[in-house]
Amino acid sequence: MSSHSNSVENKSMGEENGFQPLPVGFMTKAIHVGQDPEQWNSLSVIPPITMSTTFKQHGPAEFKLYEYGRSGNPTRNVLEECLASLDGGKYGLTFSSGLGATSAIMSMLSAGDHIISGDDIYGGTNRLFSKVISRFGIESSFVDTIDTKNIVAAIKSNTKLIWIETPTNPTLKVNDIKAISEICKKHKIILVVDNSFLTSYFQRPLELGADMVIYSLTKYMNGHSDIVMGAVVTNDEDLHAQLRFLQNAMGIVPSPFDCSQVNRSLKTLGLRMRQHNQNGVAISKYLESHPNVIKVLNPGLPSHPHYERFKKQCSGHSGMITFFIKGGMEESKKFLKALKVFTLAESLGGFESLAELPCVMTHASVPPEQRKTLGITDNLIRLSVGLEDSEDLIADLQQALKAAA
Repeated sequence: MSSHSNSVENKSMGEENGFQPLPVGFMTKAIHVGQDPEQWNSLSVIPPITMSTTFKQHGPAEFKLYEYGRSGNPTRNVLEECLASLDGGKYGLTFSSGLGATSAIMSMLSAGDHIISGDDIYGGTNRLFSKVISRFGIESSFVDTIDTKNIVAAIKSNTKLIWIETPTNPTLKVNDIKAISEICKKHKIILVVDNSFLTSYFQRPLELGADMVIYSLTKYMNGHSDIVMGAVVTNDEDLHAQLRFLQNAMGIVPSPFDCSQVNRSLKTLGLRMRQHNQNGVAISKYLESHPNVIKVLNPGLPSHPHYERFKKQCSGHSGMITFFIKGGMEESKKFLKALKVFTLAESLGGFESLAELPCVMTHASVPPEQRKTLGITDNLIRLSVGLEDSEDLIADLQQALKAAA
């Protein structure tokens, strides 16, 4: 890709609207990094899927590159190398799920350690922190990380790690990655950023000072709703060594077939994210104009309270939208049951549009009092806007809102 085409693309998607420019060469990296045909005897242009669980050794403990599938696999390595490049990272590691990746990071800690987590996070992460790692003597504090003063106030002598999502799930608040990273560096604390909602195409936390970026590859990175997988990318050699050990020791590895599928999906990531962004803006503007909608949350629009912060660290937004419908549980259920193009289902980031009710679905495991504090109410609806024609999506929302009125 020429530098001229990159500059035109970057300005059209980013700088004209005040956002950060899109990453130069992203699509080229997604297609070529780790994929060199010369690494295979067959010179295969598309990396082959190596399903073997074990590899021949020249002599006892004398192996060429691989010895056992859990410890390493060529198909997995191709994906990990490509993933690292897209975040501008040195090291990429894949795991059997996003929570598997989270579990590996938590296993770097020891009994008596303390972590600070954003209070508005994925329900499964909240459950892991509050009900699982607590059993191993690791303490968690959930705070509103949007105001960095809350983070500083929560730091203890044994605080080892700070965990944030941005935008948050499901209320789409925006954390200031750079400001939080400066606090972490001052106190020698590891900063982990969950970037699943935006991907490395729209936000690159390592460039903003994060120590690790984590993904549920299940979502936008794979984008086809057919693979469950997670990943971590870092520039830190020591963190990489610890995670590589834990990846093998805990056995939280993805299958070679799944790795091949995600590697395939990365080739269209940039194209897909641009369309998710475009459709998300169109849907958000429609909902903002509808009389049966109280409020729409999309950090990529000027109406969002953190819009200016969002523009300083992002190149655009995905298809994630949260809105409040007029009424309560009854109206929410009527709306969701009436949808025809949107599918009522959990998860997000696929080519198909999904809708869900977080209070009883993705965030049902969050304690009721915490959901109330966060504003995860009975009339808060989360949309994952897909790649369908925006006119059809708007027509579907229109008829469903009418049915719920």
